[in-house]
Amino acid sequence: MGRKAVLTLTALSGLGLAQELSGADTAWMLVSTALVLLMTPALAFFYGGLVRSKNALNTMLMSFAALAFVGVGWALLGYTLAFGEGGPWLGGLGHALLQGVGLEAKGTIPHLLFLAFQGTFAIITAALVSGAIVERMRFPAYLAFLTLWGLLVYAPLAHWVWGGGFLGQLGALDFAGGTVVHINAGVAGLVAALVLGPRKDYGRQAILPHSVPLTLLGAALLWFGWFGFNGGSALGANGIAALAFANTFLAPMATLVVWLLLDLFRTGKATAVGAATAIVVGLVAITPAAGFVSPFSALALGALSAFPSYFALLLRARTRLDDSLDVFAAHGVGGIAGALLTGLLAEKAWSGAADGLLFGNPAQFGVQALAVGVAVLYSALGTFLLLKLVGLFTPLRAGPKEEGLGLDVTQHGEEAYASGEGAILVLPEAAPPVLKPQGGEA
Repeated sequence: MGRKAVLTLTALSGLGLAQELSGADTAWMLVSTALVLLMTPALAFFYGGLVRSKNALNTMLMSFAALAFVGVGWALLGYTLAFGEGGPWLGGLGHALLQGVGLEAKGTIPHLLFLAFQGTFAIITAALVSGAIVERMRFPAYLAFLTLWGLLVYAPLAHWVWGGGFLGQLGALDFAGGTVVHINAGVAGLVAALVLGPRKDYGRQAILPHSVPLTLLGAALLWFGWFGFNGGSALGANGIAALAFANTFLAPMATLVVWLLLDLFRTGKATAVGAATAIVVGLVAITPAAGFVSPFSALALGALSAFPSYFALLLRARTRLDDSLDVFAAHGVGGIAGALLTGLLAEKAWSGAADGLLFGNPAQFGVQALAVGVAVLYSALGTFLLLKLVGLFTPLRAGPKEEGLGLDVTQHGEEAYASGEGAILVLPEAAPPVLKPQGGEA
């Protein structure tokens, strides 16, 4: 052990922490937190490639803004509402403004690290909603909605499932966010799309992705970060983390196989956008089950989850619903499928938590269905009310002219892809000298 490590342990001993904290668990959770934080910029690439070039920056900034507004809101108030000591409905205010959150142990990791890890979940959940309302929501209205949604919709639902609330007390299984993250975001996206209405060009002209390679890059980075999302939800470097890690490795592969085959059988062509979507759907579906099912069940879950999301996406495309980037089909339907399949496939022999219906415990499926219903209803109602509230103070939608020009220019004053070389800037000190004529004044 190096001198620095010895000094660190000595300092921690003075704080009474050395006997409680695990170095291995802390190291894994530091890495996992960084991986999950990476997922929000990855989402920006995923979403940014799927929109028209005139809206690429606006779409990407919707994800980056979540890092700031939801992150700060989480630190100051959201965390205590979700994980503070409270009742079955909401956490108390004991940790408001970061009170009582220091280096003391929370399990086997520092409390401050637990707050940061959970904060990355709040951030990406709120960012996911943006995919349903891209290319038409005004940025100031989005920022207000984003901040309020993280505090008043995400935090209470997180408390109900993970923070000692009533769904957790009933035994609902949600390893890393099937209800709290994906059903929540998917339903919120659906409601937001309905409230804002379709884009002005929707249904009248083809609205095509401007950069599928960006979307594929985003999907790859999301999968990479998801190992921290699911593996880190074990809150330690242990066997359950390894199980969740392996299941996160396996399930999306099975989803991708089924999705590509469905595409080939239906149209004779397998698309790159479809492949990227399939990866995300597989990751979404395994999230609630990652630490509760066997690796073989993870493969089955990944394969089965392809069907409802694939056909939900096709159905949506035949309607006037402009869920622009199919947030509900991928995250809402995928999260519902994953949560219910957890109630079928969970095995106590692997996780120590509970068996599902197929392993002798039919009540677990009922609890999962109840948790799904609660998440759908609360997210829908909360999202609707917050959008209406924000709409009282500022317009939600950009005007038709702004939509036509693109939100990059009208909301941010810049473009993702400028044409030409731009103007040549000449600084005063670089300007050529002015020569005075001989024999007279200039």
